[in-house]
Amino acid sequence: MVTANKHRITIVEDDRAIAHMYRFKLESEGYVVSLAYDGEEGLSIIESIKPELILLDLKMPVMSGDIMLEKLRTKPWGIQIKVIILTNISKDEAPVGLRLLNVDRYIVKAHHTPKQVLEIIEEILK
Repeated sequence: MVTANKHRITIVEDDRAIAHMYRFKLESEGYVVSLAYDGEEGLSIIESIKPELILLDLKMPVMSGDIMLEKLRTKPWGIQIKVIILTNISKDEAPVGLRLLNVDRYIVKAHHTPKQVLEIIEEILK
């Protein structure tokens, strides 16, 4: 296990099994990971932690990922946070406004392994 303190990442995902799987994978690589299970909780955690990167699902209860991201991008500190959309919604079905919210990558969960997602995270955080 890597012990070096790497970047802070927040996972905003309502499927707890998926959230914990990615948390385990990222923590085993030395990342500091926080979890939120809906957009409202995610926004609150992100505001207090100010991570370098967010893995963000779109379809969630309480507040969807696109609405959470829209609110995040209105904050001066929220503009520079890197965001990877990690969802099972195809890019064609994604909310139209998402294109205006400075997303670093759009990943369909079913098409990527956790190892591939980790590689994308490392590429974006370089």
